[in-house]
Amino acid sequence: MTKRKNKSFLLTVVTALLLSLFSSVAAAAPQDEQELKGNPPKSKIQSYVDDMQPGWNLGNTLDATGADETSWGNPRVTKELIKQIAKQGYKSIRIPITWDQHIGPAPGYAIDPAYLDRVEEVVGWALDSNLYIMINLHHDSWLWVSYMENKHDSVLARYNAAWTQIADRFKNAPDKLMFESINEPRFGEGGTTDEAKMNLMLEELNTSFHQIVRKSGGLNADRPLVLPSLNTTPSQERMNELYKTIIKLNDPNLIATVHYYGFWPFSVNIAGYTKFEKDTKNDITQTFDNVYNTFVAKGIPVIVGEYGLLGFDRNTGVIEQGEKLKFFEFLSQYLESKSITSMLWDNGQHFNRQTYKWSDPELYNVLMASLKGRSSNAESDLIYLTKGAQIQDTNATLNLNGNQLTVLRLKDGKNLKKGKDYELNGEILTLKANLLTELTASGKLGVNAILTAKFNKGTDWNFKVIVSDTPKLSNTSGTTDSFAVPTAFNGDQLATMEAVYSSGGNAGPQNWTSFKEFGYTFEPVYGTNEIKLLPNFFKEVQDGEVILKFHFWSGKVVTYSITKSGTSITGKAL
Repeated sequence: MTKRKNKSFLLTVVTALLLSLFSSVAAAAPQDEQELKGNPPKSKIQSYVDDMQPGWNLGNTLDATGADETSWGNPRVTKELIKQIAKQGYKSIRIPITWDQHIGPAPGYAIDPAYLDRVEEVVGWALDSNLYIMINLHHDSWLWVSYMENKHDSVLARYNAAWTQIADRFKNAPDKLMFESINEPRFGEGGTTDEAKMNLMLEELNTSFHQIVRKSGGLNADRPLVLPSLNTTPSQERMNELYKTIIKLNDPNLIATVHYYGFWPFSVNIAGYTKFEKDTKNDITQTFDNVYNTFVAKGIPVIVGEYGLLGFDRNTGVIEQGEKLKFFEFLSQYLESKSITSMLWDNGQHFNRQTYKWSDPELYNVLMASLKGRSSNAESDLIYLTKGAQIQDTNATLNLNGNQLTVLRLKDGKNLKKGKDYELNGEILTLKANLLTELTASGKLGVNAILTAKFNKGTDWNFKVIVSDTPKLSNTSGTTDSFAVPTAFNGDQLATMEAVYSSGGNAGPQNWTSFKEFGYTFEPVYGTNEIKLLPNFFKEVQDGEVILKFHFWSGKVVTYSITKSGTSITGKAL
């Protein structure tokens, strides 16, 4: 994943994802006389990729573009960290590497020996921990390879020189080390938008990489090599081009790779896609059915070299916890069912590299349980009760996914009694009024209790019992650079925001929808009781009155008015 987001790349990504939202799935992959019918026989390279499952990315470290591996905020890699990754159950590690600042001038393009030594040290620690390892050229893709159209000869010479030196350094490493030609390859800095031309440039790079490694001696003659599609995107057209390249190379030790950050509207929480619903689920099944049919069914194994949700990089509240867990549960088990190995993108937000603790143990448990089968969950993990209202029996719809509920338990360890505290009718879990009354007796706003549902298989599911009242927003003023609505959340949490002009039409960025992008145009700050409207929002708002609708997870909607005059903003509760 690229930390720097250049304008052309964002345009490419947004365009592709919008097309996926509003168009049908692309046609099937091209047929070939080598296509295998039915279930493919398990090849040696497919077994190799199967044994890599699950995988983890050492992101924002050796791929950092600053002075050293700590320049993007992560600590220096230690042998203990690598050992801990193996202890967590991971079988493979992707080590993204940016070489740009460590490559000397033309014509030799010599890589700094000290940097090669450091890479070799980290690779050695991973081998000592019995991990499979993938190394690559990472942010080099946008730093200089993207200029290939206008600087063809110098870019190709630098690329070839880098891989010649890397291949030579690691030619005697065990075959648990694999090489990935380049991360998220993109072109267009020279001005081209011609997809065919960009695919030809990528084919030239992948082919040159293959030839260099195979001729470099030692164990590189048979070392597994990983080839990406353009931008490592799993669109059908781009996978078709990669498939053609792999067939041309006619090498049994080649692996295809794509990246996946989910259905874009859900992944960033825009256009009202707050929940893990059918469109988000269909994007997973359609994408990876196509990946399977294009590669795996034809004997070419696939690694999802990065996966996650784009919202992770902005704000932990972009996607609600239960919806996030359902996404990862479904994605992980679907990839497993298709014999596709996945490598979690982690730039430091998931596994703490100093304490060796997971920031979200629930997520980790879901990922690991998905390797063995489905886990159960529910339509929501939130059970909202309105303060002052009479408490009644409350239903929660379970998604058992073939499992059975065995225990419903309070956080303190007390098991609840079926018949007295709850009932289960098929997948409808009914929490009794007497139980909810007891759990919310304090009357406090916010989470009053956590109920844990345990099942005969898979991981647990936690329900939060929440008491809330209608959020109250207050009048305020500010500027386009700094504006926040004072908010008494009253136990509720913000799900999304709509913005429309009082005169008609959607306001703010991405005005094809009234629902704005969470974490990019607005964000709640619960610690300071405010909802911030971010500068990105006002950059595309005209002067005049805008009506905002704040949607909360309880189902309540609160309307608010802002008026923009130049850089001045006034806000009024309605």
